Amino acid sequence: MSVTKSSITTIFFDLDGTLVDTAADLGYALNLQLERYGKQALGMEKIRPIASHGSLGLLKLGFGITPEDAEFIVMRDEYLNLYDQVFTRSPALFDGVSDLLNMIESKGLSWGVVTNKPSRFTQPLMQAINLHQRATCIVSGDDAPRAKPHPDTLLLACVQANVPADSCVYIGDAERDIEAGNAAGMKTIVALWGYIAETDKPSEWGANIMIQSPDEILHIISNT
Repeated sequence: MSVTKSSITTIFFDLDGTLVDTAADLGYALNLQLERYGKQALGMEKIRPIASHGSLGLLKLGFGITPEDAEFIVMRDEYLNLYDQVFTRSPALFDGVSDLLNMIESKGLSWGVVTNKPSRFTQPLMQAINLHQRATCIVSGDDAPRAKPHPDTLLLACVQANVPADSCVYIGDAERDIEAGNAAGMKTIVALWGYIAETDKPSEWGANIMIQSPDEILHIISNT
């Protein structure tokens, strides 16, 4: 299926690892937590591929715990409180994203954000990078009954943007992004510049296409 059809009106982005590089701050919070427990800090080469999985993935990486462990909730809340103190230290748009957003807007198309990040972080982060007023909608993981890989947040984004799902493209760097986008009836793109681990197999996620850089979306949009 092509994503170059003129019926595309809206492009939705995942946030962490797709639109914005937040790995440094996510990792900084994890290392602060590790320090509390006398554990050695982890390098970004270990943290970066896991960053898209949020607190669940980072706590598994740092402490070897999962939601099935009794201490997980306490540890997760502690991590989130630490992240709350540092999450606007150094977020940055990925190379090419600023030009991409300008092109989307110049074409009269709209764009928005659909993330699993809790709203307590999403809105302030979007403000910190001066994108909150430009997005047609910003939907967080706790804005709907179920977060990705379920389609609920993406369908909510369609309601807020007042667009049908089949006129939308969803771009993400995790398998759950593609699963959610497909379930919502959108066209889907894998952002290979994101937080993709060596064990990931994006070619098997079922996306319409995979792209190496935002510049490739610019090409797609310029031909719509």
